[in-house]
Amino acid sequence: MEQKIYPVQTENVCYEYEDADRLAVNHVNLTVEKGSFVAVLGHNGSGKSTLAKMMNALFLPTDGRVLVCGLDTSEEEQTWTVRRHAGMVFQNPDNQIVANVVREDVAFGLENLGVPQPEMMPRIEAALEAVRMSHRAEFAPHMLSGGQKQRVAVAGVLAMQPEVMILDEATAMLDPSGRADVLKTVRRLNREQGMTVLWITHFMEEAAQADRVVVMNKGQVAMDGTPAEVFTKVDEIKKLGLDVPPMAELAMELRKDGLELPAGILTVNDMVKELKQKLCR
Repeated sequence: MEQKIYPVQTENVCYEYEDADRLAVNHVNLTVEKGSFVAVLGHNGSGKSTLAKMMNALFLPTDGRVLVCGLDTSEEEQTWTVRRHAGMVFQNPDNQIVANVVREDVAFGLENLGVPQPEMMPRIEAALEAVRMSHRAEFAPHMLSGGQKQRVAVAGVLAMQPEVMILDEATAMLDPSGRADVLKTVRRLNREQGMTVLWITHFMEEAAQADRVVVMNKGQVAMDGTPAEVFTKVDEIKKLGLDVPPMAELAMELRKDGLELPAGILTVNDMVKELKQKLCR
């Protein structure tokens, strides 16, 4: 029977920084299904960003294997092919923008891949349209907001037509409006184009919108499940030094006071819906 190939799969993978007193990533086994939106959480030093960089072959495992679309990231001759399959967006949009015009910046990755000029233009236009930035194509990046810059960074990755998009704390430096803007864009790409997304974040409200939440702690996977499954374990999450979505915590406190609320309340809309049902009977 032919073995199934996943967008990302880690097999007992480890990573150790030089002079570190413990493994940054410690025997992690993780399988990411095609078309899924997976949020990876963890406090600073939990290993989440190190794991993300191994998925893009920026770091190579100390032990174990990382497979991207069936390709072993440790095989040097596969590095650029791996990065075509798994595009990465980083934290600071200003560090990713290399051109003086938005359209030229989106073209940069395609030029490095040697994509023929006639093929480049349709891919650039499609990528800018996908992130709703076509009307800013001729703008200088310094004229854009932080959220818009990050959408340009997403477009640059998108133009390379990866199967997986990895966003490593891509909203960490943005204001709430910019964070919501980028998340909405990437979530739409996931739903409409079936793009597999790994969203590395420390914002609980972002993770609550994922299909699956993986919580890292001390280099290992501490929790793994749907947002409802993970965030209903409020005490367990807090023991890991993390917060929970505010509505999940409010629901827990209301249950303690005797109000019967179902598990899985994560958003304001969820809470409003349940309270209307309770109070309007």
